Amino acid sequence: MQNEKIVQSSQSTASLSQSIVEQIKQESLRFQGLNVEVAKVIVGQQDIVSFIAIAILCDGHILLEGVPGVAKTTMIKSVTKALGLDFNRIQFTPDMLPSDVIGTLIYNPKTQDFETKRGPVFSNLILADEINRAPAKVQAALLEAMQEHQVTIGSNSFALDEPFLVFATQNPIEQEGTYRLPEAQVDRFMFKLNVDYPSIEDEREIITRCLDSSAINIVLGKEDIVKAKSLVDKVYIDEKVIDYILNIVFATRQPKKYNAEKIEHFIQYGVSPRATLAIFNACKARAFLQKRHFVTPDDVKDVCPSILRHRILLTYEAEAENITTDEIIKEILQLVPSP
Repeated sequence: MQNEKIVQSSQSTASLSQSIVEQIKQESLRFQGLNVEVAKVIVGQQDIVSFIAIAILCDGHILLEGVPGVAKTTMIKSVTKALGLDFNRIQFTPDMLPSDVIGTLIYNPKTQDFETKRGPVFSNLILADEINRAPAKVQAALLEAMQEHQVTIGSNSFALDEPFLVFATQNPIEQEGTYRLPEAQVDRFMFKLNVDYPSIEDEREIITRCLDSSAINIVLGKEDIVKAKSLVDKVYIDEKVIDYILNIVFATRQPKKYNAEKIEHFIQYGVSPRATLAIFNACKARAFLQKRHFVTPDDVKDVCPSILRHRILLTYEAEAENITTDEIIKEILQLVPSP
C-alpha cells in the first residue's frame, strides 16, 4: 500500500513537472512578441530588449547609459506600449524638488484641509530621463520608491501599483550640471546596460525604414506578467550552478582566493548579496525566455556583466590605468571554473 502511494506521488510529480515545462514554453513564446513589437520602432538592440524583459520578470530596475540619440527613451516607450502598462516620463533637472516626483500636500480652502496630490511616480513604469541631473533630495525620494515600492508624502505612506519599475537613463559624456548617483541607489538597479551605437547595417535600415510607434500592438498585460513570474520561480537551478554564482560573487570580494591576484589591487569593494540574488533571479528569467525549465552556466555568464558592472567599486589605481569593471568581470569569469 505504501509503495503504491510512493508510485502515485512520483507519477503526479512527473505530471506536474511536465505541465510546468509546457507552460514555460507557451508563456515564453508570448514574450517573444515583445521583441517583435519593439523591432517595429527600434532597429537592432535586441540584447537590450531581452534584458528589459528579464528585468520585468524579476521586478528589477534598469540603468541605461549611452550617448544622446541612441534611442534609449524611445526604446522604453516602445516596451511600455507593447506591455500595456501605465507609463510616466520624468525629465530630471538640477532644480527639481522631491515633490516634483512623488507629489505633495496642497491646502484646499473649501475643506480647510490638506489634500494629497500624487506625483508622476504613481505609475507602473517610470522613465527617469537623465537621472544623474537631479540633486540628492530627489534621489532620496526616488530611492524609497525603488526599494520599498512606496512613497511618503507628509506623514502618510502610499503603496505603489504593481508592477513598479524604474528605467533610468544617463549620459556618460556630459558632466556639467550632473550629480553622481549615491552608491546605495546604484545598487538598487538590477542591470546597468550600455546602449552602444548601431552597426552600419542597422543605421542604414534606420535611414530607409519608416519607424512608426503607433504600429506597436499590446502583446502582454499585467495578468500575463504575473503568470510568467510564477513560472520563473519554478525554473530549476542546480546546486552546482548556485555554487558557481557564489564563487563569482566571492571572487569580487576575495580575488586572491580564486587566483586573481593581478586584479586584486584594482577592486576597492566587491559586490553585495543583492547582486547574488539578482544573478540567481536573472538567470532563471533568462532560462524562461529561452524556453527552458532549467538554468545553465551560460545563463549565469550572460547576465553577470550587466549585474556586476555598476556594483564593483574600482580603486584609483584602476582608474589611472583605465581598467574598467567589464574587464574585471571578464577576468573573473575566466578564472572561476564553470560546472
